[in-house]
Amino acid sequence: MGVYVIKMPDIGEGIAEVELVEWHVKEGDDVVEDQVLADVMTDKATVQVPSPVHGKVLALGGKVGEVMPVGSALIKLEVEGPGNVSGADEDGEAAARASAGSAAHAAHVAPAAASMPAQQHDTPSTNLEETESVQQVEPAALQQRAAQQRAAASDSVRSQAATAVAGGMKAAAAAAVSALPSAVQGAVPQHAARRGRPLASPAVRRRALEEGIDLRAVQGTGPVGQITHEDLDRWQQQGSAIPAVGFTGATAYAAFARREGAEEIPVVGLRRKIAQKMQQSKRHIPHFTYVEEIDVTELEALRERLNGRWGESRGRLTMLPFLVRAIVLAVREFPQMNARFDDDKGVIIRHAPVHLGVAAQTDNGLMVPVLRHAEAHDLWSCAAEVRRLAQAAREGTAQRDELSGSTITLTSLGALGGVVSTPVINYPEVAIVGVNRVVERPIVLNGAVVVRKMMNLSSSFDHRVVDGMHAAEFIQCIRAYLECPSMLFVE
Repeated sequence: MGVYVIKMPDIGEGIAEVELVEWHVKEGDDVVEDQVLADVMTDKATVQVPSPVHGKVLALGGKVGEVMPVGSALIKLEVEGPGNVSGADEDGEAAARASAGSAAHAAHVAPAAASMPAQQHDTPSTNLEETESVQQVEPAALQQRAAQQRAAASDSVRSQAATAVAGGMKAAAAAAVSALPSAVQGAVPQHAARRGRPLASPAVRRRALEEGIDLRAVQGTGPVGQITHEDLDRWQQQGSAIPAVGFTGATAYAAFARREGAEEIPVVGLRRKIAQKMQQSKRHIPHFTYVEEIDVTELEALRERLNGRWGESRGRLTMLPFLVRAIVLAVREFPQMNARFDDDKGVIIRHAPVHLGVAAQTDNGLMVPVLRHAEAHDLWSCAAEVRRLAQAAREGTAQRDELSGSTITLTSLGALGGVVSTPVINYPEVAIVGVNRVVERPIVLNGAVVVRKMMNLSSSFDHRVVDGMHAAEFIQCIRAYLECPSMLFVE
């Protein structure tokens, strides 16, 4: 047997440190070739680290949230053959191999211990060689019988728990579940209502509301216990027999019960990157926000006509491609908006191409995929590319160059856009255009009160680079294009 050390991979582009965001294995687990061991992240790109060999996990090289240098030991596996650790390094690994091997064996044979004579498990094995010998002499029939006993016990206890809950016997259900082995308990859904606001993305909350699911009754499996769409699917399949927490009967009084304690939630992974980026932006950039209302009645009428004519063949258009086109045209007249400020050199870099960052909410947090050369896209190619980038961001498959290099950013909360917002500039850019929701309001037009579709733009600027007057003129230019949408296609 040997030790195989998998090192923190070099992501490229001069990256020296990588954050460990999630483990998919634990000490004592058997792994196979190409099995994903961990997720690591740099900037906003998450990379999965697979195993190149078959083996057993001896030790994990770090904790979730830890920033590790490239080339450091990420995980150590016990493998058949010599491994990739030799000499003095191999001597130094002996204790770790022995300890991990003993723990793995204990977990492997514990369920069958009750049926074995007491003298066979009074003293646990303390080194790798003894562990291997015990595994070799353990009869295969004993392992099979122990597995059958565990399965039968699991089915029996699950049945008891379901019956107890259905009859309101919560204490009995809890006792029945606690009787399960730890490995089996992990497979039983935890439906107990949690205190506080459950951690979930807006999309998951919206779906739960539409489908009548109480998020407090759903066990989250995402980062730091975040509830995902897969958790909702699992709850619908396994948890239908467990009543959702309501506000009738005795539970109505619980809604007004005093609460105590606090919960610590580690800020790791993408959430940490977002926090660092926002803090950097607010620390370095003196923000100011300018808000203007826009009449988008004509724009919405044009969008409906285009979708009616070409929606089936080219894809339906949202308002986003029109906003992108308006920003591209306005940037031609105000090139200082399409720029970056270099704090170290004290220079402003104005870009000719418009690489537009489009903020997208994902289950893991806010990401900003980049629409490259927005000036070269028509309405439909713009819409298709934005959909592709947003989908890649949500699925975690976006490449590094698709999440960096923007020169100006567009952000929108869609139907939740509110009336006014104060968006934070995507450092080191100098401008961000924020879109609020469209509402119908009575407006005085040509001396008559009419109902029009109105939308606010809440945009922020770097006051070191952009003067207030120029910011207002820039937004008024965008407004002119959107209120007379035919001008969007006139060069």
